[in-house]
Amino acid sequence: MNQAVNLTPFEILAHFERKSLAHASASPDTLEAPGLWRGIGFRVGSRLLVSGIDEISELLAVPLLTPVPGTQPWLLGVANVRGNLVPVIDFARFLFGERTLHTDRTRLLIVRQNGGNVALLVDEVFGQRTVDQEQRTQAMNEDDPRLVRFVDGRVGEQQLAVFSMNRLVRAPDFRQAAA
Repeated sequence: MNQAVNLTPFEILAHFERKSLAHASASPDTLEAPGLWRGIGFRVGSRLLVSGIDEISELLAVPLLTPVPGTQPWLLGVANVRGNLVPVIDFARFLFGERTLHTDRTRLLIVRQNGGNVALLVDEVFGQRTVDQEQRTQAMNEDDPRLVRFVDGRVGEQQLAVFSMNRLVRAPDFRQAAA
């Protein structure tokens, strides 16, 4: 106990982080089943999408936004997320030219990109979805020309479009937010 008194707050937090990571790595939840792909399901307008769980770093309720003048209409502004300014994109407006209506289900998907994060405003988040190898081999082609460049196919009974956030953040029109 005497040793703990001499530790700085940072050292105490680092100690708890090491203990937490050690506990998490021993958890059976971290074991991957062969052939299973995990994603986060969400809705943009009337479209049901799913993106890899490794492509979305977090989900947030919509915070206060500060508008940025001289930008594309789909860039709603920036949000302060734990001290970092994060651009917020109206995902439906970027993809389909339609505004997202703010409801109690509206959420932000935080996605990593070069140089920081970006937040995508979506109508609703459904949570984790699992796709097995059979569903992936039976995936239907995407027929919406606005989504083809980002979608690897539609899977499952709900025909979830498997959306690549990595392709999105590299798309030239997405990266060009200036009007």
